[in-house]
Amino acid sequence: MKMANPDEKILSFNDVVLRRSDLDILSGPHFLNDRIIEFYLSYLSTVHPSPAILLVPPSVSFWISNCPDTESLKEFLEPLKLPDRNLVIFPVNDNTHVGLAEGGTHWSSLVFYRGANTFFHHDSNRGSNKQFARQLYKVVAPFLSGEDAMFREFSAETPQQSNGYDCGIFVLAVARIICQWFETAGTKNRDELWLSDVKEIVPGLVTHLREEVLVLITRFMAEKETR
Repeated sequence: MKMANPDEKILSFNDVVLRRSDLDILSGPHFLNDRIIEFYLSYLSTVHPSPAILLVPPSVSFWISNCPDTESLKEFLEPLKLPDRNLVIFPVNDNTHVGLAEGGTHWSSLVFYRGANTFFHHDSNRGSNKQFARQLYKVVAPFLSGEDAMFREFSAETPQQSNGYDCGIFVLAVARIICQWFETAGTKNRDELWLSDVKEIVPGLVTHLREEVLVLITRFMAEKETR
């Protein structure tokens, strides 16, 4: 019996290419890789297509945080139209090896909300990524809102993971809830932010989101085959 090739391309979604090994990651208790996170954020961008929202791919977040040349970074960021965005969500990774792809052992979320001129860090592991989130904040803040944007650590207000591998799932869940909050915030008091929604909805969402993403991918694969 021929073994499945783990590097086989199974789906192209927007600019994201998924491989068969990604299905294995979603099928078991495994740390999410860049591709899966990028896929789901790209999917959320189609669900919430507002030009005011930007969901940044993990590779782009990592490059912003570690780019050694300010001028190159300025040119790199121009297509993202950061000054026009009201909500920007960055995945944060603790990879310290710039030349190592798919590095790191933990994910968290850095969220910029222009209405508060603040970057909020959500970390499902007691703020262990705080230094990496601050590094990204210091680099990108001048391009988003100038030097006066604040940084707030929201890990104490973020539901916490109970294992060593679901941090990426928490990043996806937090992104989904915040995007939903942003679209409906016109009927609420925006000063309350999204904290109550994250606290109330994320714990239940993460219990089935891994399976939900897997089902989503397989559905897109089936739709592609019928075309």
